[in-house]
Amino acid sequence: MQILVCIDDTDSIDSRGTGELASLLARALENKGWGKSEPITRHQMLVHPDIPYTSHNSSMCFAAQIDPEYLTAFLEFARDFLTRESAEGSDPGLCVVNLDELTDPEDLIAFGLRAKKQVLTKEEAYDLAGRLHIHLSEHGGTGLGIIGSLAGTGLRMTGNDGRFRGKFKIEADSDVVAVAEIKRQTGIHLVKSLDGRVLLDSEKVRLGEKVKAVLLEGKATLLVLPGPEAQGLWQACTQQHLKAY
Repeated sequence: MQILVCIDDTDSIDSRGTGELASLLARALENKGWGKSEPITRHQMLVHPDIPYTSHNSSMCFAAQIDPEYLTAFLEFARDFLTRESAEGSDPGLCVVNLDELTDPEDLIAFGLRAKKQVLTKEEAYDLAGRLHIHLSEHGGTGLGIIGSLAGTGLRMTGNDGRFRGKFKIEADSDVVAVAEIKRQTGIHLVKSLDGRVLLDSEKVRLGEKVKAVLLEGKATLLVLPGPEAQGLWQACTQQHLKAY
């Protein structure tokens, strides 16, 4: 069984971030022998005066393969985990989607896309989750995190939204590395220019301080732009370039 798990609004300025809690939740799923998790993606929602958020109004989502007999146990663990570990004053929400039983994925995707442009309500989130038989629960405060957690699953389903949490580590003699080596050492599937050209394995990229991937066409993708110093050399995009994802 494949599921999507998304959490939102679990932190405060001084606490552990939502991404770290998502990582702990994914790790627990594996450590308990319930299933296998995939990398976490961060999904940006609308930043608006009417939407309270800690710093960036983003949710964290991961996919997982889980044995159906453990789904109830995982849901119970996740609910208790968020209630216990979320920061005081936060408004945490949890969403778990059983993709094998999701009848109208288009409606879930549409909700996620709307959350990037509109102020949505808890009532809208609960109505959609109820119609699609999606687990949606709040675990403290106002519970407004259910909106971002539901939206995050829809955005992950597009295959074209979100940055992967963390940075990729690549061992090399210099910061100029061939595409083939980048793919060999990381979970990155494609290296692509901002205008959409897929780089050949033989082409070289200057990595810079952080190697960050985005989710495009369902694949972990490193975005690059032409390097300033030498024709044919590419430069990995910085976090500033990736704000749109």
